[in-house]
Amino acid sequence: MEGAPRTAETGQSIDSAPAGHENCGRRCWRDARALPAPDDPEDGPGSPGAGPGGAGDGPDGAGDEPGFRILYVCTGNLCRSPLAERLTRSVLGPCPALQVISAGTRAEPGRQMAERARRVLVRLGGDPGGFVSRSLTSELLAAADLVLTATTEHRAESVAGHPPAATRAFTIAEFGALARAVPADAVGRHEDPVRRARALVAEVRALRGLVHVDRPDIPDPYGRSWLAHRAAGRRIARSLAVPLRLLTHSPTP
Repeated sequence: MEGAPRTAETGQSIDSAPAGHENCGRRCWRDARALPAPDDPEDGPGSPGAGPGGAGDGPDGAGDEPGFRILYVCTGNLCRSPLAERLTRSVLGPCPALQVISAGTRAEPGRQMAERARRVLVRLGGDPGGFVSRSLTSELLAAADLVLTATTEHRAESVAGHPPAATRAFTIAEFGALARAVPADAVGRHEDPVRRARALVAEVRALRGLVHVDRPDIPDPYGRSWLAHRAAGRRIARSLAVPLRLLTHSPTP
């Protein structure tokens, strides 16, 4: 398009996002190295991506690299956390700015999703292809800007494994409930996907203890019926609906 901004490297227009990146923001479909660094001059001292106090920032080092990392945690990394991971990826697309993974507190590495969880995921619009389980480590927790767990017990185990994660660890249901109280423009005013994600975490953290969270845990369906897996999948999808909408949609003018 004539007059549209163009990249210095290729001269190509950056107004048209490739498929899968339509809602990611103006930087995310570029090379990952073009993402804003923490010392980007656009970040003021009070902005969500700047310095201590911003979501994912802290003495442990999370938030010190470009991009934003979401880590989902359950027990075996076979049902709940992979459901959440792949549902999130299906909404965010292959965005290099927003990285989404999952792990299990007692996982056996290298296993595929449980078959019933796979079927539920497909029905909900996610893709289980290529998934293999991994064990939760302190390194994964330290690198994560947001830790979302299936239950309060998983949250406690995550924080025990890496105490600085306490300020950015929530259960999936808790995060969804708190996100419903976040004003859309508090997140949507940020065009960059990383700043938007950090703003969301900061807003949700500020609401902790002020908003009642009913049933913060999502029961483990592993080894149970199809109905139990479907209930878990639907609960995860409902809990993530508002946070993902805040990350991908601008508020109505």
